[in-house]
Amino acid sequence: MPSKRLLATALAVVAVAAGTSAATAAPVVTTTNPITAGFADSFADPSIIQGRDGYWYAYATSDPLVANGPFGLMHMARTKDFSSWEYLGTVFDDQTKPAWAAPGSFFWAPDIRYFDGRYVMYFTVTDTLANPGGDPAIGVATAPTPAGPWTAGDGPVVAPRPDGNGGYLGTIDPAMLTAADGKRYLYYGGFNGGISVTELSADGMHAVGTPTQVTIGDRYEGSYVVYRDGWYYFMGSSMNCCAGPTTGYSVFAGRSRSPRGPFVDADGAKLTDSRVGGTTVITQNGNKWIGPGHHAFITDAAGQDHIVYHAIDRGTPWLTDPFGINRRPMLIDQIDWINGWPRTRAGLGPSEGPVPAPTTGSGLGIDSTNPAAGLVGATANPGDSVGGPTALIRGAAQTRASAPGGSLRVEADVKLGSSFTTVLGNQVVATVANNRLTLAVGRRTTSVNLPADFDRTQWNKLSVQVGGSGVTARLNDAGLGDVYAEARLPGLTLHSAPVRWLGSAEVDNLTVRPVAKPVTKLAPVPRTGKLLAGDDFNGALGADWSWVRQDDKATVADGNLNWPLENADMVGSGNNAGLLLHATPAGKSWVAETKLHLDTGIDDVRNYQQAGMIVYLNDDDFARLGDVAIWKTRQTEYGRELVARPSDGATSYGAAAIGRTAPTMWMRIAYHENAAGEHVYQAGTSVDGKNWTWGASWVLPAAARIGLYAHGEFTGANPPPVATFDYLKFYESK
Repeated sequence: MPSKRLLATALAVVAVAAGTSAATAAPVVTTTNPITAGFADSFADPSIIQGRDGYWYAYATSDPLVANGPFGLMHMARTKDFSSWEYLGTVFDDQTKPAWAAPGSFFWAPDIRYFDGRYVMYFTVTDTLANPGGDPAIGVATAPTPAGPWTAGDGPVVAPRPDGNGGYLGTIDPAMLTAADGKRYLYYGGFNGGISVTELSADGMHAVGTPTQVTIGDRYEGSYVVYRDGWYYFMGSSMNCCAGPTTGYSVFAGRSRSPRGPFVDADGAKLTDSRVGGTTVITQNGNKWIGPGHHAFITDAAGQDHIVYHAIDRGTPWLTDPFGINRRPMLIDQIDWINGWPRTRAGLGPSEGPVPAPTTGSGLGIDSTNPAAGLVGATANPGDSVGGPTALIRGAAQTRASAPGGSLRVEADVKLGSSFTTVLGNQVVATVANNRLTLAVGRRTTSVNLPADFDRTQWNKLSVQVGGSGVTARLNDAGLGDVYAEARLPGLTLHSAPVRWLGSAEVDNLTVRPVAKPVTKLAPVPRTGKLLAGDDFNGALGADWSWVRQDDKATVADGNLNWPLENADMVGSGNNAGLLLHATPAGKSWVAETKLHLDTGIDDVRNYQQAGMIVYLNDDDFARLGDVAIWKTRQTEYGRELVARPSDGATSYGAAAIGRTAPTMWMRIAYHENAAGEHVYQAGTSVDGKNWTWGASWVLPAAARIGLYAHGEFTGANPPPVATFDYLKFYESK
């Protein structure tokens, strides 16, 4: 655990030169998902912050924590090391909840922040007294400590937004950001109306100005935005959060130089486009976790980013009976920045076994119960209102343990005096003075202005890091991806690393750690080897093909299968669409591929024209990968249907999104058996046939047939659009 508080004066803490070993190597702490298993079965829509007392505090939506438990008024828990948690109760009770919320309103998706000396929480109010019956709005509450007590604002931060048709847009899922221009922004919204960003008043309590829409409707909710290396990264969750065993929720990203966007993915597609963009941050991988999403970000003491999110165990998807409340515990995994994009475990997705926990605490032998214990020359001090003892340093002090060389991250909460300098290894000098953050490495210097109204008398977070992509000094609110100023210089390796502080500042939560080794390559993805089987449609369909409900309008001609979209579907009890299935190769792994041309236009409503590939066991147990029109968007949907309630055969359908669409696109399904002998089918797409985006995996109970489909023409188009398939081929999986 970090120290509680240090008062740095003319010459402050000095770490011993690198190369000497610490007295005792810290044990490796691991954590296993779900991290909330010790106190809750469900802890949905999580957000997290490190409190000024050194604990990490997590907050969740108002669902019951356990089966048959009561609905809460949003939940709180805390941890020291992410291996064990303490439940703290609810944010509100019936007396303290917002007075402007309608009776029976739920409180969802808390977003936690710290600025201006207080904790600030934004949250969804599902129904207000202004328009009882369902008019969501964004609320806010403040507290002096991360455990409360919480005082709700006297009105919405963002009021309900009429949709013009007698209903209300989805004013939900808030996420705040303090940007480099010194302004605070709030992102909010969902599928109904898209996500928008608005500027907030300086105190964060009210929306001001004109909002900007940053995503198209019917694609994203659960937004979170972080600043890194000059970019604002918008991340949002897509598809259905809560479809039980068929939940395909996933998180995607776009980035912009401005907090207002436009946000563009790694392929250049905007998140506002009809053929909507989004680079995968996390999606399900075929283990027990499905539907990972509605996330938050944290950065640990080693500079390693982590994603905190909820997901569903496909073996126990319901908190209550089937089709009741979904069981969504909280998970955490490492984020790797690869080629400028955030990827969960380098693209591997949710972890199932033990993994390293976030690095917490100082690494310098500083004792949280007696901060002076790790500092030569420091004396104990009684403490402060935040709670706990402090250490007071006058003149100079040094740690009893060494700071390592090669890479180093120094981070602390600070109340800054007129000038404050951090020095690493006599090579890196980071100074906050004259309303500027200046970084000097040898003869190289860069300087960044702080916002004109930056308040150095309030607690902020200052970090200086050598490692990874270079040297970075950053000043922000609370280490949650926000930024007042960031100064960066390219590469340097420290050969020794004494740490000194010059000037004046009050310091809390001091950590000095080696920087986590960055992961720079994506995890392996399926690749194709030799051709095993298939059809180029150069003649009549052979014996390897078979129909389920033959559609005579589908014809083979000129090297193509031409298939007018049927006015039919496969979801629910309809089961009236034709399917053309092909025998699969023998063996435990292969990749199926097709090339599809389907013109669904852009921007207009063509629900739900689609075509693509299907993994088929029977009419109530399949996975469907399609280019599909969903209201004004065009998306690639990898859906799953299965029987969710055997007592009456009721089915559940959900889907994951993947990649982007184009009038001509390529699709793949990669098959393998996992260690448990289950049958895993992963989807991949491409808009050029060369560069592939691999996405979600669905697990089926038996080996299935693979085929093609073309249906969902419900608009009455005459003639209906035609799906043209160039081939279906099966390759060896490498």
